[in-house]
Formats: sequence, C-alpha cells, structure tokens
Amino acid sequence: MGFEVYEKGSAPVPTTPSVTIQKRGLISVNRAAFEALGKPGGVELLWDAERRAIALRPAELSNQNAYPMRTQGSHSDKGPWLVAGTLFTQFIGLDTTEAYRWTPTLEDGLLIIDVSKPGSKASSPRGRAKAAADALKADVVTADEAVTT
Repeated sequence: MGFEVYEKGSAPVPTTPSVTIQKRGLISVNRAAFEALGKPGGVELLWDAERRAIALRPAELSNQNAYPMRTQGSHSDKGPWLVAGTLFTQFIGLDTTEAYRWTPTLEDGLLIIDVSKPGSKASSPRGRAKAAADALKADVVTADEAVTT
C-alpha cells in the first residue's frame, strides 16, 4: 500500500488573510483579512455567479445591506470576526455541511473568496480534540484486544 498525505487541517497563519465558511454558513474572518478590509464595523456580501466568487465589501452599519462583523469571545482585538452568512450561503446554493477555509484576495477594496476552487477542510479545536480522543480510544481498544487474544 502506498503512502497517503495526512491533511492536518491546522489553523491558518495569522499574518495571511483567511476566510472560513463554517457549518451552516457562518463566515469567519481572521485578523489579517479584517485588517485588509480596513477594520470595518460591517460588510456587504456580494456574489458573482459567473466567477463563483464571494466578496466582502466594507460597509457602514447604517447601510441596510450591511452585516455586522462581531468578534468571537472576549478577545475583541484578536478575532476572529464573524458574519452571519447562513441566508446568503443558502441564497447562492453553497454547500455548508462541512467547514472550509480559503485564502482570499483583495481586489479594489473587496475581499474575494473564490469558491469555484476547493477550500481547505477546517475543523474547530473541539472537533480536533474529539477526533484525537476517538483515535486514542480506538488504539486502546486495539491494544486491549491484542492482550486478550
């Protein structure tokens, strides 16, 4: 049997912009992406169906189409920043049964996420901890079975 690459699904590099579309459509933006946008209070969500690309455009919260960018947890200066994108991802028909991460580009003040290309599978720290615990249990069961046989 040949070797297979282990896909670690690690956290993005903090200095590289990163956008994750989480399960059920919540959009998560790291600090580098937030700063690339100019640290806005809100964003508009744009869709280019031909390119299959999502864009985040900085917007004032007084704009009726703006979504607030709220921080996760009490570390407001560290991020990540979250945007409620569930209805948007449903509108564009994006599958959000799994979380994926992309490295966006900045074009004319827009943060562009090219969803025509596959993102990296993303997992939460809780998900990674559970997977590690499950793998450890499987190893223990296998070792126990080896001892009893």
